[in-house]
Amino acid sequence: MDKKVIEKIKKDLLASKKQLSEDLKSFTKKDEHTKDEHHTKFPDYGDKSDESVQEIDEYTTNLATEKVLESALRDIDNALARITKGTYGICKYCKKEIGEKRLMARPVANTCIACKTKLQKMA
Repeated sequence: MDKKVIEKIKKDLLASKKQLSEDLKSFTKKDEHTKDEHHTKFPDYGDKSDESVQEIDEYTTNLATEKVLESALRDIDNALARITKGTYGICKYCKKEIGEKRLMARPVANTCIACKTKLQKMA
């Protein structure tokens, strides 16, 4: 795979990682006892019942968002680790090169289209 393409993807991944981390910080606090876990803050709008409902609604929405963002960060970290190891762009199943178009569209991909299609048919 072309080194310039990999460098562009790496730059994009790092920018995405920074943005996702900032997004997470806006409604979570980092757990000091674990490396990367965040915990959603419970909002406090007041003691009235309608405010409590709003707090619970926002909290549950933020919990789901936290899981999605953490998953995306893990995918980015894994892709960056593959770049560092020199295994980026190689399918983890068939060991063939993943197409450049696929990686440009989904930089965290670790399977080629053929293997991904087979996996989806099995599920």
